[in-house]
Amino acid sequence: MARTARRRVPLLLVTAAGAGVLLAPHAAQAAPRPADPVAALERAAHPLRSTGPGGGTKDLRPLGRMVGDASVVGLGEATHGSHEFFTMKERVFRQLVEEKGFTTFAQEVSWTTGVRFDAYVRGGAGDARELVHRELAKTPWDTEEYVHLLRWMRAYNDGHPERELHFMGNDLNYPEQGAELFDGVSAYVRAHEPDLLPRITELYAPLRRLTDGDTYMGRPLAEREALAKKAGEAYDLLKERRPDTRSKPYELALHHARSIAQTGDTYALPLDTPDGRRDAMLHRDRLMAENTAWWQRHTGGKVFLSAHNAHVGYESFDPRYPKMQGAFLRDRLGKRYASIGFTFNEGGLMAQSAASQVWKPRWLAPAARGTNEHTLDKVRFDDYFVDMRTAPPAARTWLDEPRATRSIGNAYPDGPYKIRLGASHDILIHLHAITPAHRQSQ
Repeated sequence: MARTARRRVPLLLVTAAGAGVLLAPHAAQAAPRPADPVAALERAAHPLRSTGPGGGTKDLRPLGRMVGDASVVGLGEATHGSHEFFTMKERVFRQLVEEKGFTTFAQEVSWTTGVRFDAYVRGGAGDARELVHRELAKTPWDTEEYVHLLRWMRAYNDGHPERELHFMGNDLNYPEQGAELFDGVSAYVRAHEPDLLPRITELYAPLRRLTDGDTYMGRPLAEREALAKKAGEAYDLLKERRPDTRSKPYELALHHARSIAQTGDTYALPLDTPDGRRDAMLHRDRLMAENTAWWQRHTGGKVFLSAHNAHVGYESFDPRYPKMQGAFLRDRLGKRYASIGFTFNEGGLMAQSAASQVWKPRWLAPAARGTNEHTLDKVRFDDYFVDMRTAPPAARTWLDEPRATRSIGNAYPDGPYKIRLGASHDILIHLHAITPAHRQSQ
């Protein structure tokens, strides 16, 4: 549970020799300089009561005002594998559902996985724990925290049948391209455009036999290019049959076809070359933004988007990622998209390594002097958030400078990277300490 203010008691540091050294309280600091970013940040900071869902939400009301009328809100994570980032996401999502009318939790997981999770949260058969493990075992999110979110969404829907919540996966179809996507297209065509069915069936036949993403990417480039053309032709055929009046069944079938084509286009790139991987990352961020914006239009509801800080942000800090999902969303939605980033001072995460795909807890010492996190952690609140757009000038000036910042993906070590926080997000949540996420035990 978060503390609203920094601990004020002296700390006892035990040295290697066993001697105790009494440290001064954190609060005993020199008077701030007029342009001190810490003082400016403190004037704009809103303390968090907790990072876990449940309990009072009065502390989150300023965050709702910061979000304003945004129809898509992206909330990042500075690591993929930390407990507090995901529990805080559930807490913010609940608040946005109750206070701002949000209806969708979107995540950088496959469209296939999203279809399956959406069926579960709307009352479908299955067990959340088994479903999460089956869908996310290859990802950082095969966790108790994810299970908790899906169960809460299902319980909410049980009690609010008039306003269902949805889960949406906005990414390409990895690790699996589900049969329900092909079946959804074929069922619509059979019922409404039967003359297309033979050709659609022919085009999808080899793709249906190659649904595993790793197997697909292992095929020769020429074969992957041919498969992408088949997926694209199927999509184009259906796109040409758009009804004169709006039809949600048609739109959903067309998006199934679009998702299959997006996946094919990505896998058709030369993924064994630096340029090919760079093009794939650009294509991926673009398609995630396209899919999120499409879902928001399709449902007419507001969308909470969960992804890494880098993907919800506006500015790329890594040349391997030419343009980020957040930038594409800002291009499409303008101020109807709001980006929230996370930082942290110290603690743990679950991560793989360059040598092993086993998920293990990793621990990081307090942020080093000169990093963004070191200064952010000097604010007297342990956990807090701040609107970087309206912070005092000294804070905005400081936030606009590139500075070493932790940004960790699936594997550790990773980074740090030179990041301009103020240019990357609208709102920032800083946590003093984090702990590893709870990987499911199977």
